[in-house]
Amino acid sequence: MQANPGLMSVQVLGPFAASLGRQAVTPSAAKQRQILALLALNPGHVVTVSTLTEELWGDAPPRSFTTTLQTYVVHLRNRLAEAGADGRQTRDLLNTRHSGYLLEVTSCQTDVAEFGRLARLGRQATEAGDPWSAADLLGRALALWRGPALVDVPLGRVLELEAASLEATRLGVLERRIEADLALRRHADLVGELTLLAAKNLMNENFCALLMTALYRSGHAGRALEAFRRLRAVLSAELGLEPCPRLQQLHQAILSGDPALDGGEMFAQASGRFTPQQYVTNGTGYSPSS
Repeated sequence: MQANPGLMSVQVLGPFAASLGRQAVTPSAAKQRQILALLALNPGHVVTVSTLTEELWGDAPPRSFTTTLQTYVVHLRNRLAEAGADGRQTRDLLNTRHSGYLLEVTSCQTDVAEFGRLARLGRQATEAGDPWSAADLLGRALALWRGPALVDVPLGRVLELEAASLEATRLGVLERRIEADLALRRHADLVGELTLLAAKNLMNENFCALLMTALYRSGHAGRALEAFRRLRAVLSAELGLEPCPRLQQLHQAILSGDPALDGGEMFAQASGRFTPQQYVTNGTGYSPSS
């Protein structure tokens, strides 16, 4: 994100940071960081006093929580003023509304908004049958992450849910980027990344399917079958479940040496399920199969 003298920038995808133009305005106090983070995750929308109170104090707010919250907001505005914003600009950036507070969307840019924009464009490229653009856009979206979301911000009930949602979205974008790379025949380059992802997400069937596909195409059918056995053992021990039918079909295809697996067909995630042969490469690109 580029610095703009009149624009506030907030980064939440990793260590928390805020700036006004080129001047850092990141609060040092924990609760002020929570407030600004929650507002930045909802730019242009009112974050109610009740939501902020739940985030800061849970079920045990102080008797004077309204006054205390107002004091925190005053401190945030003072921080903006120290960076050169005048009184009107600070009020425009951080608005007081009848039921809460709002960061003006036209005066604030966030890395999470840019992540969402690039992810949407990447999904559109996928749907349009353009793996090159999809891989590039989704890769740029993922590059905005500098670590776990809000890694250095205390997480109350509300931010904890926000952080979990962001991580789930990141994993979904990562899966789509890997699917695009597989469609571009980059399987050998993906083996290391997918091995680590499967090890960190032991019950994630999507990552296992992608790893099996990359291994098989790289000439490691035995390792692909071993990845399936590991997942099956974990699912059985932890949940008493078998791998989903689509993953079992991929397993059988590898066992039988199905030539379709070498021809560019793959197992991808769609609407929460594996869809076999979703993408077919043809030398000039790939398109959804009929």
